[in-house]
Amino acid sequence: MLKMRNCLFLAISLAALLANGLIISAVACGHLLHSPMFFFLLNLALSDLGSILTTVPKAMHNSLWDTSNISYSGCASQMFFFAFFIATDFALLTVMCYDRYVSICKPLHYGTLLGSRACAHMAAAAWASAFLYALLLTANTFSLPLCHGNALGQFFCEIPHILKLSCSKSYLREFVITVVSASLIFGCFVFIVFSYVQIFRAVLRIPSEQGRHKAFSTCLPHLAVLSLFLSTGTFAYLKPPSISSPSLDLAVSVLYSVVPPALNPLIYSLRNQELKAAVWTLITGPFRKH
Repeated sequence: MLKMRNCLFLAISLAALLANGLIISAVACGHLLHSPMFFFLLNLALSDLGSILTTVPKAMHNSLWDTSNISYSGCASQMFFFAFFIATDFALLTVMCYDRYVSICKPLHYGTLLGSRACAHMAAAAWASAFLYALLLTANTFSLPLCHGNALGQFFCEIPHILKLSCSKSYLREFVITVVSASLIFGCFVFIVFSYVQIFRAVLRIPSEQGRHKAFSTCLPHLAVLSLFLSTGTFAYLKPPSISSPSLDLAVSVLYSVVPPALNPLIYSLRNQELKAAVWTLITGPFRKH
């Protein structure tokens, strides 16, 4: 079982590293991909790489050495960076929703509303807001005294498992974390729902079936990635305590922290011919020269 888990972690992490690395290289090197949508996709790939590198290497180390211990500073760093990259993912997916909204509902203003400076500002705002959120989350969690050892029942430092190590009541801290997280998630979710209502209304007004299909196809990858991210994360934190078990908690944690970063590049590549062509050119380029 341990060997199988190690192989699974290794396979998923290598797939995520390779896929996101190809996306980053293809967008950076492909002149035809220098558009707002691919700029945000590049940022999403960087964030996905960060979340994988934050959790999987330590999990592999602990599995190989058959331990679940982690240092106080190591746990705090891991929790900060994981929260930072996950929050960045959600912020970027929200920004990418705005990109789809402008491209379909206001195509004539696309170049004005999503110029290079505006895109850079939106990406910077996504990273900065995620940084502040992760800093608040980490400081709030680790201000509690922890006195129940340093062995986690999970493969990385998650807030619920850290709070179990606290030797004082943490209801207020849990309430603050829940309110802040729920407010940010709800705000982004409302924006996404409102945007897609407008998008679908605009698409249904397109007279030609080919035009509607093309418009829908540009939204499907974003909707698929967003649904995967929200469904796995929601189930991980809102599942009933009655069905909780160490093996289920591990499976759910892997599902929302490791699987989406590995699948995101695949989802976008399958539906985007330009991206597939750029990735293929990147892979076969060195062989063509010979």
